[in-house]
Amino acid sequence: MANQKNQFGTFGGVFTPAILTILGVIMFMRANFVVGHGGVINAILILVFAKLITLTTSFSISAVSTNMEVRGGGSYFLISRVLGVEFGGAIGVALFFALALSVPFYILGFSEALVFIYPELTPFFQHITLAAAVVLFLVAFFGAGLAIKTQYLIMLFLGLAIFAFMAGGLSQFSMARLTANLGAAPPGAGEQAYSFWMLFALYFPAVTGIDAGVNMSGDLKDPGRSIPRGTLAAVSVGFVVYLCEIVISGGAYDRQMMIAEPFGVLQENAIFGWGMLVALGVVAATLSSALSSYLGAPRVLQAVSRDRLLGILRPFAKGAAKGDEPRRALILTAVITLLVLLWAGNSSSGGALNAVAAIITMFFLYTYGMINLAAFIEDFSGNPSFRPTFRYFHWTIALAGGCGAIFVSFLINWLAALAALAVISFFLWYLHTRQLRSVFGDARRGFLFHHTRNNLYKLHRLPDDSKNWRPTVLIFSGKPSEREDLIVFSTWIEARRGLVYLANVLIGDFHELVPRRRAAIQQLTTFCHERNFEAFPLVVMAEDMDTGISMLLQATATGPIHPNLAVFGWSHPQERIAGYVSGLRTAASLDMSLVLLETESHPSDIFSGSRRIDVWWRGQKNGGLMLLLAYLLTENWEWQGATIRVLRLVGHEEGVEPATTALQELIDRARVDATAQTICSDQPFAEVLHTHSGDAACTILGFELPAEGEEVAWHRSNQHFIEQVPTVMLVNSQGGESLFA
Repeated sequence: MANQKNQFGTFGGVFTPAILTILGVIMFMRANFVVGHGGVINAILILVFAKLITLTTSFSISAVSTNMEVRGGGSYFLISRVLGVEFGGAIGVALFFALALSVPFYILGFSEALVFIYPELTPFFQHITLAAAVVLFLVAFFGAGLAIKTQYLIMLFLGLAIFAFMAGGLSQFSMARLTANLGAAPPGAGEQAYSFWMLFALYFPAVTGIDAGVNMSGDLKDPGRSIPRGTLAAVSVGFVVYLCEIVISGGAYDRQMMIAEPFGVLQENAIFGWGMLVALGVVAATLSSALSSYLGAPRVLQAVSRDRLLGILRPFAKGAAKGDEPRRALILTAVITLLVLLWAGNSSSGGALNAVAAIITMFFLYTYGMINLAAFIEDFSGNPSFRPTFRYFHWTIALAGGCGAIFVSFLINWLAALAALAVISFFLWYLHTRQLRSVFGDARRGFLFHHTRNNLYKLHRLPDDSKNWRPTVLIFSGKPSEREDLIVFSTWIEARRGLVYLANVLIGDFHELVPRRRAAIQQLTTFCHERNFEAFPLVVMAEDMDTGISMLLQATATGPIHPNLAVFGWSHPQERIAGYVSGLRTAASLDMSLVLLETESHPSDIFSGSRRIDVWWRGQKNGGLMLLLAYLLTENWEWQGATIRVLRLVGHEEGVEPATTALQELIDRARVDATAQTICSDQPFAEVLHTHSGDAACTILGFELPAEGEEVAWHRSNQHFIEQVPTVMLVNSQGGESLFA
């Protein structure tokens, strides 16, 4: 039988957990301190700026959640379905630990407040923390329904406490005192001066907590409706409450009292002498936050586990038959809670958890940043699938919210921000190395498509220039496993500066070859992925090889980017020479330079001897491209330490010095690290080549295409050069590149 899910509405499922987390300890313990030091105006500015970050994030949450069918996992689900499994998984795992660690943190805050009210309980501090952890666990274990009802009771106490201290403040309100407290207070003798941003860092945690309701997404009857309404309502109510507190306290209390006893003035001046009720409000605020984290952490872990990102998490994917409650994940959260509480010991100072608390805040802020990034990508990319029913959104809102969240994280505690960033980056790297394939789509492809499209049109409008020549390589590889040397050399000469197209031609009837074409494309794609080659696979179907090659040469392009280098393996069968040369002529007529490769060694064995590249200079026509390709080879890490030698053959001794000088001047102008060498010999060039380049890792020669009818003689002549030289690249340039640009 399928698990029966909870069906909470907007008020109970989103608004209640969010508002109870927003109206937390800061309201009681730190708000008056900020007003006292900064003054009413600065306190309001701090509140507005802080709320703008959570408000913009709420708009992003609303936009993303109304654009998809939302399931369990809250913020993790929203992020992963837009930014992909790596970002989603990294944030999901980090968010679970942040929420799980928040439980003992809030329980410690509750216990500290309780012993503050009843000092006689101080020796039993740890007993109180452990008892609170067990009670909250039982409430959460017996279902979110009971937890929500418990939160209603907590909200009642919290509401009464707020009424008590605000009504008490209004009874003493004075416009004269408000006027006196409008500006910042100069520090007294021996007092620490608090800047605007220091006070902002103290106050900002008051506005966080908007994701407490979002994390209940899997338990909502209508998430797309409840998440925007409940979240925005909680942010709005929280803003009104905090604004009223700032104004009332600023007009009711002396500045020094607010600084010295920010909580005491609320308790002592409560209406009807309800000071104890205000104290219980602190208890209610901490318990509500702890319970919200107890509900949120297991649900995030369950959602991550159900996406099968990490095998070790799979047991936590299971939910209870009633309500699909994540009880296994809840037990893990409880274990983490108890371990932290035992580690914290019986001290009520809370100092041991300050660093952990800072990192927890960072995780929440990075979650906000990721949600804003997700919404920004969806809207900015113009993805047609992004059609949120929440209309009050623009990508500038998400950009502002994301930048604000990151800025605030470093403002509050830059060391904690870096630590949290390092943790998230580690999870991101780990998930990326696992090469996960998601069962759901994300918006990254749309974002990249948007930018690629715009840049291709911009590129199309810019004129070609030899200064911006980049190798765009079309490789006629056939079956890739049989010609891996050709592919490796092609990616080497591309050197991550251009593009590589990996081409294959299937010969036969079009309709019969259609199924084979899919398999051939997959074969090329798999080959590239397994060997980490960055190349685009191309497969065409033709009645004969020459037609297929012609089709590829004519049609291969990515917008304005056309291949400018056609790479062929050296052809050996005599019967194919005419068709082979015909393909070369077609490429040349389409302004593609030609590279013909012949190698006797597998690429992995090519450096067993010399790490030297020999370029035989016989003129500017092909020489510029030859030297440029030699340089590009050395730009690969596999060729690190390789040397380039530019050689020229002369027939007379008196020609050696001027030829060497001219070569060196050319090399200097080309800004290539190479040495010039002139060889004087009257022997045939083939013998000189074998003598001087027989041990080179790669030898580069120029060639010209044969005249009609001279194909066989041309092939025989070049074959004579190639013999006894391990790896040879024959180069024919059609121009376009510039060695001296």
